[in-house]
Amino acid sequence: MKKAIIMGASSGIGREVALLLCQAGWHIGIAARRLEALQEIQAQYPAQVGIAQIDVTYEDAPTLLSRLADEMGRIDLYIHMSGIGKQNPMLEPGIEAATVDTNVVGFTRLIDTMFHLMEKQGQGHIAVVSSIAGTKGLGPAPSYSATKAYQSIYIQALEQLAHSRRLAITFTDIRPGFVDTPLLSGGHYPMLMSKERVARDIVRCISAHRHVAVIDTRYAILTFFWRLIPDFLWRRMNLTK
Repeated sequence: MKKAIIMGASSGIGREVALLLCQAGWHIGIAARRLEALQEIQAQYPAQVGIAQIDVTYEDAPTLLSRLADEMGRIDLYIHMSGIGKQNPMLEPGIEAATVDTNVVGFTRLIDTMFHLMEKQGQGHIAVVSSIAGTKGLGPAPSYSATKAYQSIYIQALEQLAHSRRLAITFTDIRPGFVDTPLLSGGHYPMLMSKERVARDIVRCISAHRHVAVIDTRYAILTFFWRLIPDFLWRRMNLTK
């Protein structure tokens, strides 16, 4: 039985991915801040699911993650789906700081924890759900787009590091477009995708060991063309309308 840990599995895409892996016969460890939501998943698959209450912004998060991994034994796959983000064109300080704390500081602690664990066990697969927002700086959501860019660059750097050390650790950077989850509540977004569909695509891309996967085709086309926009034009674009 393959084993995976999913960080951020209490709701949204993370919950759907957890259910899909259980249905495929995986033994999974799921972690998030909301223990009750994790227990609901465990109740559906009691023989396959272990749980841990972890807040990625707390300093004890790496210790708790390591403890969950030790309880499960060898970990084949780690999926980091924990993240926050809001539109914040007025640059409200609390929003910017919380986004960085979760998407950069907490992210780095836990990704490094799993990198060292997989280095010791000899192999593994680390998958990160970043965002297409990380491919360009977005004025309406400065810290969100910047932190998602950080995540993509960070695991690219770790992949290079693993290769230089001849470590059998693979990496997948998953970049969804707009997904119908509580994270986007209260806004109007084009090409909104269901969390069930996105979860299926995520599992498929991880199984194929894709290095970078933009979900879905429409967003792959969109990001291809917006990457072609020269920086001097991009800086002058108004995305807040």
